[in-house]
Amino acid sequence: MTAVRWVLLVIEVLLTVWFVAAFPFGNAGTVIGGIMCLFLAAVTLEWNGIVRFAKDLCKTGTGKAIVISVVVIAAVMVLYFAMLSVMMLRSIYNKPDKPNVVVVLGCQVRGDRPSKMLRRRLDAAVELLEKYPDVKCVVSGGQGSDEKISEAQCMRDYLVEEGIAADRIIMEDKSTTTFENLKFSLEKLDERGISRDITIVTDGYHQYRASLIAKEQGAGEVTSYSADTEFRHVASHWVREWFALTKFFIFGS
Repeated sequence: MTAVRWVLLVIEVLLTVWFVAAFPFGNAGTVIGGIMCLFLAAVTLEWNGIVRFAKDLCKTGTGKAIVISVVVIAAVMVLYFAMLSVMMLRSIYNKPDKPNVVVVLGCQVRGDRPSKMLRRRLDAAVELLEKYPDVKCVVSGGQGSDEKISEAQCMRDYLVEEGIAADRIIMEDKSTTTFENLKFSLEKLDERGISRDITIVTDGYHQYRASLIAKEQGAGEVTSYSADTEFRHVASHWVREWFALTKFFIFGS
């Protein structure tokens, strides 16, 4: 096997390990990403055999059409996911010069305390709110069947514990999806006569889709302030977001 193929194989194995590392808190992205990496590793290992098989297929018109179709589909998929990743990265770095109002998107609550992911979002919000002490904050998230209190209540309590004044915090405690997070949060702003220019606080991989939903719901300028996602979860959530974005493009919110 050539040096290039060895390098590719090592990268593919490391990526597989990265996806596996998300267990036991994996998601669809964990499974899909892991399978994709294993498939690529198998292609790398069997590359010579695959090339010979493709050449044999190309000896007939139908076989040639199949080979060309597979190559085109693979190229389109790679280009599509690459473009999504570029847009996701651009959203991560779309930070505000000064936020008008901060909207923190909810995440799982464990008992009456924030999960690790939610705590990271709240810590990012605290950092931003301490920097701009005159800015208000919407905490958005309803109560799941396995949660003692709403995500919004948990988030409010945490922010107050961290020194954020309670009168700066607006609770939106009915939402169960990102779509509802943004829709209901914007309605809360309307009730108080606050401009719809918002800075969204969530994980970086989530920022692009959240901004698209916010704009679809009539938000003004949308900027981002991202939490630090735990490294072992970045790959699985990133891949999952590719498919969540695809669903958004096809079916809308």
